[in-house]
Parts: sequence; structure tokens; C-alpha cells
Amino acid sequence: EDAREGSGGGSAMAQPEEPQPPVVPSLPLPGKICDVARSERPRSCCGMAMAGFRTAKYQLPEWHRRNAGVYHKAVTASEDSERDRAESKQLMKRAAASAQRAQEYSKTTLGQRLQDLRFWREELQKEIMELDAETNLLAAQKLRLERALDATEVPYGVVIDNLECRERRQPLDLVIDQVERQLLKEADLIRDIRDLLKRTIIQATTQIRSNRIQKENCELDWSDKVETFHIDDKCVGYCSDSTNVQSHPSSVKFEENASTPKSWAQFSHDNISRAEHEKLASVQLRSLITNVIRDANQDLRMQRAAANEAFDSHCREMEEIKFQLEQHLKQVSGNFHGILESWEVFPLKKMVCSVSGSVFIPKSNLLNRHPQISPRLTPIPPRLVSEVEELAVFLEALKRKLMESEQNLKNLEETRMKLEKEIAVKANSIFIDRQKCMAFRLRYPVDLEVASYK
Repeated sequence: EDAREGSGGGSAMAQPEEPQPPVVPSLPLPGKICDVARSERPRSCCGMAMAGFRTAKYQLPEWHRRNAGVYHKAVTASEDSERDRAESKQLMKRAAASAQRAQEYSKTTLGQRLQDLRFWREELQKEIMELDAETNLLAAQKLRLERALDATEVPYGVVIDNLECRERRQPLDLVIDQVERQLLKEADLIRDIRDLLKRTIIQATTQIRSNRIQKENCELDWSDKVETFHIDDKCVGYCSDSTNVQSHPSSVKFEENASTPKSWAQFSHDNISRAEHEKLASVQLRSLITNVIRDANQDLRMQRAAANEAFDSHCREMEEIKFQLEQHLKQVSGNFHGILESWEVFPLKKMVCSVSGSVFIPKSNLLNRHPQISPRLTPIPPRLVSEVEELAVFLEALKRKLMESEQNLKNLEETRMKLEKEIAVKANSIFIDRQKCMAFRLRYPVDLEVASYK
């Protein structure tokens, strides 16, 4: 990747025009001293006796020509050497300049990359620390939710106990009153709050898991950045005089899945963006948890107050009814005892007996004075007949009155018994509502929000 960055940067830079090596002018060759053809050699006059000496030696023109060739080759070799030395010097200068430029560009590129690595490393480390702190805060909020959920068990148990206690009322008072409605509403509210707290706990657990996963991704990226920073920091110190450098032919090969500078930066940017997104979601969830606990606490307090008010109102109403029943019982008992003390029924019975006896007298007289017994007797007086009829009317009226008095006495007794039973029923209901239910409601948590911190 760095080599590609260097090659890309080098191609973009304008290369200076390289100087051409100086041209060494060629020296003119010396003129030929003798250019006589070998075929024009003078014939020797010595004959065959001197043939061996003549054939083993060069002729003078040949010797001059050979010397001229050696000189020409020496001059050419010198010219080539001078030209090659000049080209070598120029090439060395160009190579040294190119190597210097490449090292400077490499150092500049590595320095810029070190700055980028330092920047992304610091940003990732910052996100890791903030995400870790946010996860800890969210875990604390999750613990508050769990404690609040545990704190709702007592109110729910209190409400269920109140409903069960009120089921033990006498059948005459087993009515769906305002207290019953408020208790059922309170039970439904607590169940809804518990379900909401459970769902919020699951949501918080999921968010904590997402925070930790993203934190792990950022930590892996940060670890890669730290390792890369150490490698590039080591590489930026390399130079041509370094003793720990050597040729690595395979290092110039690039993997197909190697990242580009843009994709490399985008990868860290995406990690930080996802970390910011998870952190923002965690902050919003913490605020939601606070609102959930506060709203649940307010709803629970309001419903608790409404149920307590319904209990107080119902108990006062029951006590008022019980007081009125006791007043009626006192009145009925007074009437009953007054009737018994005045012996109103017994005089009626005595009067009935007396009137019955009085009726018997005229009837007996009439029987004794019946005209069929003896015609000499006096006729029956009309007064006896009317007396019998009048006494019969009074006797019938007295019997009716006696029956009415006995029935009234029986009704008073039944009313007294009913009133006593109603008073006992009301006393039992008041005992259940006030002594059982309201006394047990004193264990009701005062504040769910405070209980979440315990």
C-alpha cells in the first residue's frame, strides 16, 4: 500500500530534465607514413639463400600500418573510457538524486501516515473510553430496572391479598364496589408496569450487547492502528546507511484484498460512526429508562392514593350504615321490650277470654229461655239477641287485634335479628377493610423510584 502510494506520488511529480553527457571530440588519426601494397614489395636479389630471413619479418609499410591501427584503437578506447566515465558520473548523480527524492518522499509519506495513524488511534481510543463509560451507565440503569421490578412484587402481593381478604366478606356485602374496582385497576396497572419493566430490561440488555460488540470492533481497529504505527515508525527511520535493511523481492507484490488509503480511512470512520450511533442509542435508552421508572412510580402512587381513598370512603360509609343500623336496632329493641313489658298481648288474650265468657252468658240465657221448652214461659227479650251479636263483633275484633299484635311482635323479633345480623356483617366488612386490608397496605413501598437505587 505504501509502495503504491509512493509510486503514485512519484508519477504525479514533474521529473527534471536530465543533463546529457558531454561529447568528447575525436582526435584526427595520424597520416600513413607508407601505404605501399604488400604486392609491390621489391624483389630480393639475394636469391633463395636469404628466403628464410625475408619471409619471417614485416615490411616497413606493414609495420607502420600496424602501429597506426594500435594507436587508433588506443585513441578510440580512451574516448570510449572518457565518455563512459562521464556517463557513469551523470548516472550516479541521477541515481543518487532519485534515491534521495524517493527517500524524502517516502519519509514524507510515512510521516503523513503516522499523523493519520495517530489521529485515528486517538479517535478510536476516545470512542472506546466513551463507549465503555456509556455501557457502564446503561448497566447501572438496567440494575435500576431490575430493582424496580423486584420492588413491584410487594405492591402486587398487597393488592392480591386485599382482593383475597375481601372475598371473605359475608355474601350480603360481596358487592363490586368502588374499592373493588380500584384494587382491580391497581392490579392491572402493576402487571402492566412489570411487563413494561421486563421489556425495557430486554431492550437494555440488547443495547449493552451491541455496545460491547462495537467496542470490541473499535478495540480491534485500535490494536491494528497501534501495530501499524509501530511498523511505520520503524520504517520512517530507515535510510541508505541503515544496517538492518535488506532486499525483499516478494515485498513489492500487492494482495488483491489490500485496502486503499480511502477504504482504509473509511473503515475507521465507519467504526467510529457506528460507535457514535450505539452511544447515542444508549443515551436515549438511559433517558427512556429514567422516564419509565418515574412515570411508573407516579402512576403507582396515584393509584395507591386512589385505592386508599376508596378504602377510607368505603369504611366511613360502612361505619355510618352500621351506626344507623345500631340506632334502628336500639329502637326496635326498645319497642320489642316495651311491648313485652307492657304485656300488650296478654291483656288482649285475657280480654278475648273475658269477652268469650260474656258471650256465653246471653247464649246460655237464650238457650234456657228458648220458647220451645214451655209455652208458659215469657218470650225471649230482643236485648239478649243484640247483646250476643254485639259481643260476637267485639270478640272477632279482639281476635284480629290479638293476631295483629302477635304478628307485630314476631316482626319486631325478626327485624331485630336481621338488624343484628346486618350489624355483624357490616362489622366484619369494616374489620376486613380497615384491619386486614388497610393495615397491610402500610407495607406498600412509598416510592418505586427510590427503591430502584437501593
